[in-house]
Amino acid sequence: MTADIKQQIISMVGPDLEQVEAALEENLSPNLELVREIASHLLFAGGKRLRPLLMIHAARMCGYATGEEILFSTIFEYLHAATLLHDDVVDGADMRRGKPAAHTRWDAPKVVLTGDFLLARALNVAARTGSPKVISVIARITQEMSQGEIDQLENKGRPDLTEDEYNRIIERKTAVLIQGACRSGAIVANAPEKKETALTDYGYHLGMAFQMADDLLDYTATAEELGKNPGADIREGKLTLPLIHSLANAGPADREWILSVIQDSEFDPDRFAGLRDKISDLGGIAYTEKRAVRHVETAIKALSAFEDSPSKTLLSLIADYSIQRKV
Repeated sequence: MTADIKQQIISMVGPDLEQVEAALEENLSPNLELVREIASHLLFAGGKRLRPLLMIHAARMCGYATGEEILFSTIFEYLHAATLLHDDVVDGADMRRGKPAAHTRWDAPKVVLTGDFLLARALNVAARTGSPKVISVIARITQEMSQGEIDQLENKGRPDLTEDEYNRIIERKTAVLIQGACRSGAIVANAPEKKETALTDYGYHLGMAFQMADDLLDYTATAEELGKNPGADIREGKLTLPLIHSLANAGPADREWILSVIQDSEFDPDRFAGLRDKISDLGGIAYTEKRAVRHVETAIKALSAFEDSPSKTLLSLIADYSIQRKV
């Protein structure tokens, strides 16, 4: 089923993806070759281009198809790439998209400054929309994502992190960017408020589901599927919903054992395999899946504000795929 949905999506977005790739490369024109090299290391390492596609098809669903939506959509990939470069430095991550993280090949200051350049490039493209409202959305996104990273740092390794606190972190780190891409599509199309609100709601719930599904993959996917070693979140001190729910429902003995694993950043594969089994037994996997499915259902319901169209079908498929994917 997952493979079928993926193939449907690919068949629908092929031409758009080609144009997005070309636009990303064309607009990546700094004076320094080093910046292009570092940015390209991440930008063209096989990302899904989810955020640009959402912006493009949100705009088209609102009747905007001038071709400029391709250029405008790069705002959200540049923002996404900038945050990944910064986050990998902050987290000390070794791998990203199946390749060594940029800061393992270049000095961290160079990587951080390249992230800053990509942020500036996103703002430059946003200005070309001629919409103060889009620029305001971008400003909010950058503010919220920065706050989300700070929240995550402040809560690093906290075994008593609550589900509400987790939800706020992933809203800021993930959902706000996906939400902004969808909302901006409506804004550039001058869509009525009802449709802008519907796409804003769709993007929020899709973003929440997407991150919950991503957090599940740390416990359910292989290293090959992830493009990094499983258990990376725990090693970086990030408690996500499967673990939060399991700790909340564990008895004293299970809780003590789980804490002994997550407080040892050098745990071996056997200990991590045991942790995965324990989290599954305590309902952490099933609970997270249930929460993600609920967000997807709410996202798809928001699309009822629109008439049937290929773009509406695509956004519905993307929502379904977000919780069924393996990467």
